[in-house]
Amino acid sequence: MYADKMKNALIASFGGFICISILAYLNSMHNGNLWLIPPFGASMVLAMAVHESPLAHPKNILFGHIFSALSGVFLYSLIGFSFLSIGLAVGLAIFVMMITNTVHPPAGANPIIAVMGAKGFEFILIPVAVGALFIVIFAIIYNKLLKRKYFSFKDWSHLSDSN
Repeated sequence: MYADKMKNALIASFGGFICISILAYLNSMHNGNLWLIPPFGASMVLAMAVHESPLAHPKNILFGHIFSALSGVFLYSLIGFSFLSIGLAVGLAIFVMMITNTVHPPAGANPIIAVMGAKGFEFILIPVAVGALFIVIFAIIYNKLLKRKYFSFKDWSHLSDSN
């Protein structure tokens, strides 16, 4: 039992290390483009450590991040920066993730980043969509190579009411 727990912890840790290191490297190569945002670290915890959880499903990682970032950018473009716009953006993100069955808790930080950082619609594409897609592809390949049970793109339609 202890050996299995240790093995899983090492596999999860190594996967998180590899994926975030690649994103950090890409980030360091482009001064103008931000490839890495803090919520991606939390997404890796889910994708690696609790990879069978619906919250770690590729659909939830990708669309949870996109919808949450869109919520923040949308609210910022409507009413600008205030304590209310931050709260409304997070509330909207939760609402959208819940009605689309794409709840991904780390994505709840994206609206805060979007509003406080005065982000425009390009923020949704880079770093959010591109980074989240990279994490999803990495998690699918990594978990498949190690024969760990993880979701794949073909599983997306089977989770309509799992959240």
